[in-house]
Amino acid sequence: MKILLVSSSARGHAIAEALMRSRHKPRLVALSPNDNVGIAKIAEYHQAVDIMDFSKVLSIAQEHKPDFALIGPDDPIGGGLADALEEIGIPCIAPRKSLARIESSKAFARELMHKNGIESYPKFMAFQRADPELMNAFVERCDGEFVVKYDALKGGKGVKVSGEHFQKREEGIAYAEECIAECGTVVLEEKLVGVEFSLMSFVSGTSVVDMPAVQDHKRAYEGDTGPNTGGMGTYSCVDHALPFLTNADLAEAKRINRSIAQALIKECGHPYRGILYGGFIAVRDGVRVIEYNARFGDPEALNVLPILESDFVDLCLGMIEGSIDDGMARFQKKATVCKYVTPASYPSAKLEVGKPIDIPKGDTTNARVYLGDVSQDSHGRLLLGGSRSIGVVGIGSTLEEAEEIAQKMCSGIQGPVRFRRDIGTQTLIQKRIDTMQSLRN
Repeated sequence: MKILLVSSSARGHAIAEALMRSRHKPRLVALSPNDNVGIAKIAEYHQAVDIMDFSKVLSIAQEHKPDFALIGPDDPIGGGLADALEEIGIPCIAPRKSLARIESSKAFARELMHKNGIESYPKFMAFQRADPELMNAFVERCDGEFVVKYDALKGGKGVKVSGEHFQKREEGIAYAEECIAECGTVVLEEKLVGVEFSLMSFVSGTSVVDMPAVQDHKRAYEGDTGPNTGGMGTYSCVDHALPFLTNADLAEAKRINRSIAQALIKECGHPYRGILYGGFIAVRDGVRVIEYNARFGDPEALNVLPILESDFVDLCLGMIEGSIDDGMARFQKKATVCKYVTPASYPSAKLEVGKPIDIPKGDTTNARVYLGDVSQDSHGRLLLGGSRSIGVVGIGSTLEEAEEIAQKMCSGIQGPVRFRRDIGTQTLIQKRIDTMQSLRN
């Protein structure tokens, strides 16, 4: 068997490793924007290409003739790479362009939920032209607390929240007008108060199989301070739930993922095939949808794939054939803590680009190291890029054990780097529990 992996970052390394554990012993053809040292070590063929150059990707695919492809990042999925590959007979673990609008268009996602009676969303309004009067009227309905969402993909940097990214209403409305000028549409939403979490599912049509719930930490610095990033780390628990959620909260998130899959096939006329990633927030009276992604999360994939007991290739084949069920995705009853090691000045500067780092060798029985934005020189030394460098994952019988393993591994990495020491700690998790108790009391 031969598999085409179009991916990038440490997420791509984690996906590649999970595929290579398969009983099928596949040969991996991997394409990524930069040389990924981790993927290159395990792939039969690895090439750095512009993954948005679909003609180049298709040319390589036609040369290698893979049995199927798995697409990792949002841009090629949103741009329709799955459509292009399927037109030349290569099935994909990624949705078609029309279905991928669940991520690539914030307006489409909200209107899909509204049209299909999936009422777990905040008050929202989509605008195709600048109308300050109507925008101000909507903000009044939200008591002045609102969110502005760029309608298209913008590398995770298209959302701005009042009180965080702008202090005055006029600043938010000015940004909304910028969004309309750039991509034609903007979405305004009420600002929700609660605790966010992620629930990813394997989807084939209306068949939905859930992964363990995960919580991400976007803020750059400890104590949830500093600017948002692509994600500084994540954790998951032994029971595959999260300590600040009720059973009803998690059941509702699972129900919503299933409703979205059904709504998409009804709206688009094609079955969704791939990973459906629900970004949720637990609020005073239940659960609301923050956003949807049409792919594995990064770092969330680094938590769930190492503890996947089932054969990942069998799961992919099941999604392609439309024959997945809950028994096909078994996860170890383990806790995981992922901490991203980044350049010391990340995300504000790129002062450490090209500086060497050293990852000490040690017992990796209950730890995983996934390489992201690092390169390798002619002497075999790892060199820093400007973004998230290494995803370190600890796996344990308890959350405390998993955090300790991740912490120790991160602390041993030598070079001008940093990481968030508080991710996965009881102190930080207790804050989430206290927040939800306060809201619901």
